[in-house]
Amino acid sequence: MNTIEPTASGRDSTRTTVDTPPPAPFRMLLVSFLSAAIGLVAGVVAFALYKLIGLFTNLFFFHRWSADFSSAQHNHLGWLVIVTPVIGGLIVGVMAKYGTSKIKGHGIPEAMEAVLFNRSRIAPRVAILKPISAAIAIGSGGPFGAEGPIIQTGGAIGSLVGQAFHTTAAERKVLLACGAAAGMSATFNTPIAGVILAIELLLFEFKSRSFIPLVIASTLATAVHMRLLGLGPMFQVSTMDFGIPRALPFYLVLGVICGLAAVGFSKVLYWVEDQFDKLPIDEVWWPAMGALGLGVIAFFVPRVLGVGYDTIGDILNGQLAWKMLLVVMLAKAAALAVSLGSGTSGGLLAPCFMWSAAMGGLFAMVANHFLPGAQLSPGAFALVAMGAVFAAASRATFTFIIFAFEITRDYNSVLPLMLVSVIADGIAMLLMPTSSIMTEKLARRGLHVHQDYEADVLSQARVGETMEKDLPAISAGTTVGVLAERIAQHDPAVARHEALLILDDAGNLTGIVTRGDLLRALDKDSSGSMKVQDAGSKHLVVTYPDALVSEAASEMLRVASGRSRRYPQGCGVSGPQWRDGRAFAAISG
Repeated sequence: MNTIEPTASGRDSTRTTVDTPPPAPFRMLLVSFLSAAIGLVAGVVAFALYKLIGLFTNLFFFHRWSADFSSAQHNHLGWLVIVTPVIGGLIVGVMAKYGTSKIKGHGIPEAMEAVLFNRSRIAPRVAILKPISAAIAIGSGGPFGAEGPIIQTGGAIGSLVGQAFHTTAAERKVLLACGAAAGMSATFNTPIAGVILAIELLLFEFKSRSFIPLVIASTLATAVHMRLLGLGPMFQVSTMDFGIPRALPFYLVLGVICGLAAVGFSKVLYWVEDQFDKLPIDEVWWPAMGALGLGVIAFFVPRVLGVGYDTIGDILNGQLAWKMLLVVMLAKAAALAVSLGSGTSGGLLAPCFMWSAAMGGLFAMVANHFLPGAQLSPGAFALVAMGAVFAAASRATFTFIIFAFEITRDYNSVLPLMLVSVIADGIAMLLMPTSSIMTEKLARRGLHVHQDYEADVLSQARVGETMEKDLPAISAGTTVGVLAERIAQHDPAVARHEALLILDDAGNLTGIVTRGDLLRALDKDSSGSMKVQDAGSKHLVVTYPDALVSEAASEMLRVASGRSRRYPQGCGVSGPQWRDGRAFAAISG
């Protein structure tokens, strides 16, 4: 309960003492049931997105009404293939400008931002506009995959379910990750990789409370995929000879090449984004400009159009000659960088798989040409490079070791995948130590993402455990001059803190005043007659006793105001100071 007592000085200052409720427990049973529903819904949404891409592909390239998945590379548009992606780019540009800018990009950084900096809240419009915009972009020829958009869409579904059921931030974070994992699992039929992806890129924790719901969501989403799209792996590949142990030296070299390729592509992608940022035209036109560049490339290399699953399958089965592998590698990477760098909507994973698989197959062919005794399998090296490049680029190495194994289900791939992926990841860490292709966008906004798994003191404590419960407060009628004099005289009731809470006559919190506020008030009125209520702030940023201290610190950085650097929150008093059924709290200075 809230108690107000006179201070030792006997003046008009009051002190409020707070008895806060214990941190809200994590409701494992509720979250598990919700994760099951999220997994089923995400599975259906992934299927719907797959069909929607097929519909738009047929409309744009074959001028027919059909949702069956068709490869855009087999179109007969001639030179019209140059302008067809531009139409999709124009539509996406309008959606991003007048709908929500969150549809721009490949989706995973946006999901990470929601988890780390927005208390796992995603707006409903994102769940609607992201898959539609991605389907239009891909269906009009965009060289993207569906996995990034469905991960963001699944995350949005999880977030919305959490908000609807009034879950805590910790519970909502797990539900968002469940949606993302379910989306990944349902898209590629890779349930294990979906779980690990959510842990490595969204949760940054491995706890039973999150692992159990993730497994439930991914399992059910994969079951939906199997029911609607079939039981087999994503890519049907012939038997591969991974050449262990005789090919190990070549895998070592491939690891270095994959690491350099991952870093190089990441830098090129963000360099292209920088060039678009410098354009003196409205950004609504940028996706169309990027699509025009794509159209020119596609006119000469039709295989760059769309998701390219058929081309990836051809590469893994060793059906492309070295010249075509070289063309596909360069053209797909260029088309992806130009298109995605323009700010359109689409996934990054499948196109990176395509050009990196071409690179791995090309490496094996070149090695066989100069060293005939090597007898390397182009398909095996394509698969290993496919997993290693994106593992290094995203810093989700474990995820894509498992992912590359799951999409082929060939256990013999595990050893070379492990070796090449960790070497590539090591190279990427040396050359890009502070960011990755997933976090660079957030870093440019001033948002730091710490992806290493290590003990975080701030993540081990909750606000309720660290906040000060005996809070100094003054009445709203106190003048600035009186308060400044008491601070100058080192009155212990007010001089120990940078900020003081302001209470009205009924003991309700109405604002907060800092010493900086007092100095500014005295600059305006040297007589000091201004009331502290007018000198301080009435708009407080709050946190809750069950929130992690790390979340409160992130909120302080996000608000980035002088007041919130020290006292970001309000006072945890009862009655009118309860929000959403919980007392809101202050971190002690």
